[in-house]
Amino acid sequence: MAVRATVTRFPTDPDEQESSGIPWGVTVTPFALRDENGNPPAMGSDGESLPRCENCWAYFNTYCDLDQWAWTCSLCGTLNGLSTHAIAKYSRPESCPEMSSSFIDLELPLEGYEEESMQARPVYVAAVDLSSLPSGALFGLAAFSVKLGLYDVQGPVPVVKNVFIPSDSDGTISIDLEDVMPLLSFLAPVETCKERIASALETLKPMTSWERSAVGSQALDGVLLGGRGFGAAMEALFNYLGSEYGTTFALARVFAFLSGAPDYGAGQLDTRRYGEQYASKGEDADRALLPEQTSFYKDLAAVAVQAGVCVDIFAVTNEYTDLASLKFLSIESGGSLFLYPNTEDSTLPQDMYRMLSRPYAFNCVLRLRTSSEFKIGHSYGHFFPDPQYENVQHIICCDSYATYAYDFEFAKIEGFSRHSSEPPILQVAFQYTVVVPPEELSSSGLSSASRPKFSIKRRLRIRTLQYATARNINELYDSVDPEVVLSILVHKVILASLEQGVREGRMLLHDWLVILTAQYNDVLKLIQQGAASSSTAQQIDVAFTQCPQLQPLPRLIFALLRNPLLRLHEEGVHPDFRIYLQCLFSALEPSYLHRAIYPMLTSYTTPSKQAYPRHSLSRAALITSGSPIFLLDAFTTLIVFYSSTADPSLPFPPPHDCLLRETINKLKQERSITPKLLFIRGGQDDATAFENYLIEEQDVEGTSFTSAMGFVSFLEDVSRSVAEYLK
Repeated sequence: MAVRATVTRFPTDPDEQESSGIPWGVTVTPFALRDENGNPPAMGSDGESLPRCENCWAYFNTYCDLDQWAWTCSLCGTLNGLSTHAIAKYSRPESCPEMSSSFIDLELPLEGYEEESMQARPVYVAAVDLSSLPSGALFGLAAFSVKLGLYDVQGPVPVVKNVFIPSDSDGTISIDLEDVMPLLSFLAPVETCKERIASALETLKPMTSWERSAVGSQALDGVLLGGRGFGAAMEALFNYLGSEYGTTFALARVFAFLSGAPDYGAGQLDTRRYGEQYASKGEDADRALLPEQTSFYKDLAAVAVQAGVCVDIFAVTNEYTDLASLKFLSIESGGSLFLYPNTEDSTLPQDMYRMLSRPYAFNCVLRLRTSSEFKIGHSYGHFFPDPQYENVQHIICCDSYATYAYDFEFAKIEGFSRHSSEPPILQVAFQYTVVVPPEELSSSGLSSASRPKFSIKRRLRIRTLQYATARNINELYDSVDPEVVLSILVHKVILASLEQGVREGRMLLHDWLVILTAQYNDVLKLIQQGAASSSTAQQIDVAFTQCPQLQPLPRLIFALLRNPLLRLHEEGVHPDFRIYLQCLFSALEPSYLHRAIYPMLTSYTTPSKQAYPRHSLSRAALITSGSPIFLLDAFTTLIVFYSSTADPSLPFPPPHDCLLRETINKLKQERSITPKLLFIRGGQDDATAFENYLIEEQDVEGTSFTSAMGFVSFLEDVSRSVAEYLK
């Protein structure tokens, strides 16, 4: 579990927090195998008997005062008695993880599962869009168009049984899928049915001309329907799977492959609004295309959650698909949303492999508690909020990359006492279930014949952190983590964009930097408020020269304003791509988000010798470095660029046994998604893909014209705005 704070020294009181201009919060990656410093948790058992505070329900931890009969909660100060079991247990502290570490992972008893379910296998269902299925499409056990097809691959020949989907938008499939095909016939054991699954792949065919003509006769207002009955198919599948939730399986993952917007039956989406916005009817296009046009998929996500189903959506299309409506199905069920413009250079197979091969937790409950002086203001991330308990999030599926964010506010106007011996405490509790594969059970001594295929384990992971308070704002500034600040800001501007439009999100971000710069200049007495003059803008320290921790922020804000996430609609940003970025960025760990917003540019003297570890994103940096080879890491894309002046004897592309290739392979292996890899030779290949990332020489408003003063002009604009603010 990795926890990173925007400031490692918390503000002392509300006035100091307001005066600093820095957002106050944390990011949490609960299923990360290690903490932010690389340390693993202390493992143990008996998690159900871990003492809890009678007042705030926080867990006992190393920061609590303990005597023979009682303990004092480090979060709220309540004195709690110890049970006879706990007294005996804590008489041997060396055997108790909670006595030696503030980061623990304890086994819990399984409740609510039958004995046989503890050996349940993971369930994976692929739902394939047949309305425009190209040759070589990925395999699916269920296929949908104007009908939902269920495949039985356990017999000698794959058999598909179809159920027609009602065409009306409020109709559902009336037949119980269990009556069409028993669920255990539908869920085939992979190890014994691989060849038959491959055979089923060969039987997948696009819709027939007869089916298309039948759908075409039901077109709305002259708009041809593609017969993509996605909504009704998903609803039927969730109900189908949910009937066995907790008995046959503890988690089901549905991989939904879409080649366009659902346009048939329940959950159909009207894609005409995209064209109408380009034609402009006086509406704000940047606002109109971000909200969902129907609550169908948000409501359907609740059905998936109740059925224990995680949904991953793979949209392979360059058509408007209205991901703004579809996204809820994935993000609220703990899944992911992927967007690929075509199949030719798609990384979908690699992304599927990564998803299936990495460990994940499911049926998770995440709860963050604070000491009494402060509280959670907002929480951000892909979770399902508990309908009853505040600040409790349910996560159906969580991998080691999934990250959530919280911002804080003071619960008491006096804040933290400067003379108190009780510093701020934060506790994150993460209760989760994992499927343990057979190889991890080999130590049990069971023979391969008697050993179960899989075993389910329920665990409780707890991280308790103690923070210092800043003695003054200077000390608070020196404790800033700019990557976490960026994470909190990205969540805030995404929320503002969804509620008020992209322009409002841009204004929020720009105004934040102006206010921070003004506060910083005021705190350091560089410029006095009310003493602004015509020369004030030139005197303002907009580069934060006296605080190294703040220096990356102007560049990060500039890059975020240049990112398609906040580019304006008229600049040609596809609304589906914007939604995809919102979903991606709002789940990234801070260091990965940093690369996605402001890519890392590294130079090499030769493919096996690094020159400089980091450059600014400008042509000037390329020229002044004198290096012939550059590696640009933009998280979703890796580009190897050879300058036009590079020695022709340098091998291109770089050989597989060189340092540059080793670095690339390492970056690809540690990613949650598969980055595209491009090799470009300057002067010979089209270098546009690389040059588009050199944002510091491009105009901040996003025109296609480049300017040598791009980033400098931005800083000058901030200086002028600060001068106006200080008047």
